[in-house]
Amino acid sequence: MGLLSLAIWTPIVFGVVLLALGRDEHAKVVRWIALIGAVCGLLVTWPLYTGFETGTSAMQFVENLSWIERFNVHYHLGLDGISFWFVPLTAFITVIVVIAGWEVITERVNQYMGAFLILSGLMIGVFSALDGMLFYVFFEATLIPMYLIIGIWGGPNKIYAAFKFFLYTLLGSLLTLVALIYLYAASGGSFDIQTWHKLPLGSTAQTLLFFAFFAAFAVKVPMWPVHTWLPDVHVEAPTGGSAVLAAIMLKLGAYGFLRFSMPIAPDASREWAWLIIGLSLTAVIYVGLVAMVQKDMKKLVAYSSVAHMGFVTLGFFIFNDLGVAGGLVQMIAHGFVSGAMFLSIGVLYDRVHSREIASYGGVVNTMPKFAAFALLFSMANCGLPGTAGFVGEWMVILGAVQANFWLGLLAASALIFGAAYTLWMFKRVYLGPVTNDHVRELTDINAREFLIMTLLAIAVLAMGLYPKPFTDVMNASVTDLLQHVAASKLN
Repeated sequence: MGLLSLAIWTPIVFGVVLLALGRDEHAKVVRWIALIGAVCGLLVTWPLYTGFETGTSAMQFVENLSWIERFNVHYHLGLDGISFWFVPLTAFITVIVVIAGWEVITERVNQYMGAFLILSGLMIGVFSALDGMLFYVFFEATLIPMYLIIGIWGGPNKIYAAFKFFLYTLLGSLLTLVALIYLYAASGGSFDIQTWHKLPLGSTAQTLLFFAFFAAFAVKVPMWPVHTWLPDVHVEAPTGGSAVLAAIMLKLGAYGFLRFSMPIAPDASREWAWLIIGLSLTAVIYVGLVAMVQKDMKKLVAYSSVAHMGFVTLGFFIFNDLGVAGGLVQMIAHGFVSGAMFLSIGVLYDRVHSREIASYGGVVNTMPKFAAFALLFSMANCGLPGTAGFVGEWMVILGAVQANFWLGLLAASALIFGAAYTLWMFKRVYLGPVTNDHVRELTDINAREFLIMTLLAIAVLAMGLYPKPFTDVMNASVTDLLQHVAASKLN
């Protein structure tokens, strides 16, 4: 078993063990086993980082075993600069979520922790798969634990939200399955994704494949106008579910554009780039305006996620180094920042049991330590220089200006909207005098919550102040991808 298999199966095995442990009388043991499993899952990603060669775009840590011989399906794994950082990011967020649910989850603790650990392994599988069918299996399998997390531990309308999440994302993926089968036939019976990158496909085939992939990945990102499932799901999901959904699951769709749409259908990607850019700018501007009028903190941050992910797809489809690398950096940064924002809302909800902005006011007076962390994460959400939220957005804006000045100007407007809705929420929730008895009775964060906030704060500041390790890893692969897309256009 290679390092990637360890990264995938370590959390899954621990998750299965947790499911076997039974009822809530074992809750204390379950929590510790879950934490050990999550930490082990993070530790096994460390050799991936220390052993990764930054100067090459070749796949590394490759594992290739025959799985279903009759159909030439392989258990084929590997990482390049595009996919690498999502593996440790997934493992890190899983550790945070396990600690966050330590005291909050009191029913079916083993199932809750087990679902998150299994989900972690499946998501790492998506980022590592180099076989089309293996990718599809992992991609669809991630829906099951998240569906259960929303449907069992969610809010009052959890069943509606869980069904909406499942149906939207499943229906979008069905066209992708058709595309994978077509590519299997076109390549002479191979599910190898790298082989598909070299197929000489005609313009009609490329266009159809592009929109088949678009159906799945646009819903997953989610892009405007197929984003409507996300706010409902975030509002009903438990805090840990919202954190993982925003930090990791949305990235599966954006990653799909880089691994499938652009290299397999490069001509169609260039031909239809105007559509993706238009939808991305709509998400950045219109959805940013929608976020301003939200009364529910979770809905506001959910719409904020749609706007930030609009930056990602915008960066990808302007086809220059700064744009694509900026989109990737933005994906990682958004993982830290959005996870922190949702976990911060969870801290307040655990105490007051309300997500309405109007239920708060003057929280800084009773929770000064927590308010300091919340201010940092809010500033990162605005894109303040020195925080993770700034680096990717700035790179995308610079890339957009290189492509077209007016495109860059429109993209930059997102920084204004982001500051407006985030700071207005912070002002109404945290600043000013204490407005009601609920806030007056609040107690500041405990040691467990302080640990979560500190880990996320370190990640947000470290990436904002020194993004070089992130960009170094992805540069060679981004350059190679863009050369592949450009060469196809010349041919």
